[in-house]
Amino acid sequence: MVGAPTPMSAASRIQGILVTGIATILVIYFAYSIAEILLLLFISVLFSLYLGMLTDFFQLRMGMPRALGLAEALVVTVLGVVAVGWLIVPPVAQETQELLRALPAQLERWEKQLLRLAESSAFAGQLLGPLPQGQSYVGSILQEIRGYFAGLVPYVFSGVRFVIHFVSVLVMGAYLCLRPTLYREGLIALFPPRHRPFVRDVLADLSHTLRAWIAGQILAMSVLGLLTWVGLVLLGVPYALAFGVFTGLAAIVPFFGTLFSTLLPAVVVVGTDGALKALAVIGLGVVVHLVEANVVAPMIMERKVDLPPVLTLLSVLVMAHVLEVIGLLVAVPVLASVLVLVRRVYVLEILEEKEFRRPVRERPLEVQLPPEPEALAHPSAETNVRALLER
Repeated sequence: MVGAPTPMSAASRIQGILVTGIATILVIYFAYSIAEILLLLFISVLFSLYLGMLTDFFQLRMGMPRALGLAEALVVTVLGVVAVGWLIVPPVAQETQELLRALPAQLERWEKQLLRLAESSAFAGQLLGPLPQGQSYVGSILQEIRGYFAGLVPYVFSGVRFVIHFVSVLVMGAYLCLRPTLYREGLIALFPPRHRPFVRDVLADLSHTLRAWIAGQILAMSVLGLLTWVGLVLLGVPYALAFGVFTGLAAIVPFFGTLFSTLLPAVVVVGTDGALKALAVIGLGVVVHLVEANVVAPMIMERKVDLPPVLTLLSVLVMAHVLEVIGLLVAVPVLASVLVLVRRVYVLEILEEKEFRRPVRERPLEVQLPPEPEALAHPSAETNVRALLER
């Protein structure tokens, strides 16, 4: 007969819950306090997965040792960056300088248009707000944008700090790619033995998902930049190459990057070529992004990274609030990783109680071959039983 729990056991249970809650809070606080370091580690993992795709290709297709394949991947990456920089940096720099020289006159035209709009429409005047003495609408807008991106400028141009972080990401990514099994199995060893096959399978799922995102993101950025550049050239928009490169780079930030990269060239041409051409530029941006979202992304990602739009937008807002502008760059891969963990661990294992099935056999496989005279094999066949079983 089982009696009611004693006061001592109830007190012990409450004490255990309190200790677990306090430990969880301390872990969350510690993770938040080193969020920047964890962000660097996550970027290193992404870089190692990118290098791993190239390294696996050289290792499996060309029979290279892993160290040599990693070296080849690094060389290919450096050569690719140098080649792209040699092709587009000089014209982009020239067009950017011309854009900056034309910007003051463009800002003056925008200011006049905003003033006329505020005077002709009461709603627009309320939306823009009162204009203090000695200030301008354009200046106020630029000041707000400058204040939002102020956290990014010291980080990028802080000299030694940026170099240390950049080199750390490269080194950690290279080491993670060189010996992935060491770090993966070390992480798996932290879990109880009965959960290790499940953890290994979840890590493999994470790896496949993030690799799909990396490949899709690289291709999407390239396609968006190329199509935008060609379309703007056909429309006769100035600084087409600079806007194309900016569109490709801005694609890493969902929604907001797309919106900004579409509206920016339209705003530039509206003051000189009129609203009709600006609408044509906006239409071009919409068509290009629709092609990328409905044709390019499904083809390259193969539905491995199916992110709901609302959650994607929410992740961008959350990461921007927690880590400011830097968080925008990793919002989508972080969301993809969280969704994998929630689906595999919380939904399937906890809520639906679908226990993970081990992919390995509990008992060794025994194969009994018939005696030599009874074996049915072609005399010219060169059959290696061990190689056959290990396929």
